[in-house]
Amino acid sequence: MHENRTTYPKRKAQMYQQLQELPKQYKVLALVKMSKVRASQILPLRKKLKGDVEFFSIKDKVAKKALEKIDVPGIKEIISELTGQCLFMFTNMSPFKLNVLLAKNKIMLAARGGDISSIDIVVPEKNTGIAPGPMLTEFKEAGIPTKIDQGTIWIAKETTPVKKGEVINEKLAPLLGKLDIKPVEAGIALYSAIENGLKYSEEEMIIDVEKIREEFALSHQQAVSLSIEAAYITPENIGQILSKAAQSARSVSMESGFMTEDTKEQILQKAHANARALADKAQDYTPA
Repeated sequence: MHENRTTYPKRKAQMYQQLQELPKQYKVLALVKMSKVRASQILPLRKKLKGDVEFFSIKDKVAKKALEKIDVPGIKEIISELTGQCLFMFTNMSPFKLNVLLAKNKIMLAARGGDISSIDIVVPEKNTGIAPGPMLTEFKEAGIPTKIDQGTIWIAKETTPVKKGEVINEKLAPLLGKLDIKPVEAGIALYSAIENGLKYSEEEMIIDVEKIREEFALSHQQAVSLSIEAAYITPENIGQILSKAAQSARSVSMESGFMTEDTKEQILQKAHANARALADKAQDYTPA
């Protein structure tokens, strides 16, 4: 029916043209699979990353047609991964940094049946403001004790119906929504990206910042230890090298009996101790 179509809605035509221009304006094109993302996650990120990241949401068929027409290194590999609703991010920062920023900007979402709770779900003792009725049954089925007071449902006792890591069932999820409890932590991760013609997969862009920080700290400490052992002087280790050299010099001085201003007292004390020990042995000596 639409094989010979020559005209398109104005908005779709504008999006088509814009998607052809954006990859030429930025160094990085990143793709997010919208099947794993809720719309409520996007708006806070748009505000947070405004000026640094251009967000662009479009359906796969329009995106494929637009991107096939442009000559950008690596773009064809991205085209093959477009399915359903697509979210593109255009930026000049590296895809690794962008992925770290996305991981830091997670939000708490209302639960859906079957979601895994990111926290211990604690329902506090309070007035829910909900009128008695069928809702009483929902509270009972969720294991949340209630009472009726002043024409509304009160939660009679603080309850933890779901622990962190447990599944939130179909009946509890809407009830938590009515209580404004958001137990699901959600973030966005890049599915793939291209930068200067190089394509990165989802796994390649995952960076454990704490682990890398620990590895850098360990490597730095090992480098400092090696430079001290090798007496390779740098501004960072010169104090430690001189301290070690001074300690070694004192040890040699004391072992050899070569007196200096710093070691003469210790050498004399050692000689005195040795003399007393020798004298004690001489007193105990009995000729055969």
